[in-house]
Amino acid sequence: MRTLMVLVLSFAVCGCTSMMLGGGAAGGYQVDKDQRPAGVVASDSAITTKIKGKYAADSVVSVFNIGVRTWEGTVTLSGTVSSYIARDHAESIAKSTGGVKAVNNHIVIADRSAK
Repeated sequence: MRTLMVLVLSFAVCGCTSMMLGGGAAGGYQVDKDQRPAGVVASDSAITTKIKGKYAADSVVSVFNIGVRTWEGTVTLSGTVSSYIARDHAESIAKSTGGVKAVNNHIVIADRSAK
């Protein structure tokens, strides 16, 4: 019974690995093109997660859809907000997060006059 369980789990793990790698390639992300060391990738991912968590808990920016990407400690923000206050606040939150070296703020202010 133990041998059967080991076989089943090993097949499941192998299948998941293939799906994860295939899914990453199908999503446009090419794993072999990322030249960052694994530790940097993990650190960048942690920074992105921390910033998104702060946004979710924040009363000013939580209602907006703000994209966060981190590359070697440099954070790029994107999306649309309704005011300069929200845009600046989102940047301030990102800058205050540990590990962030710089912030590129590409958040756009929505044009309310078009409505």
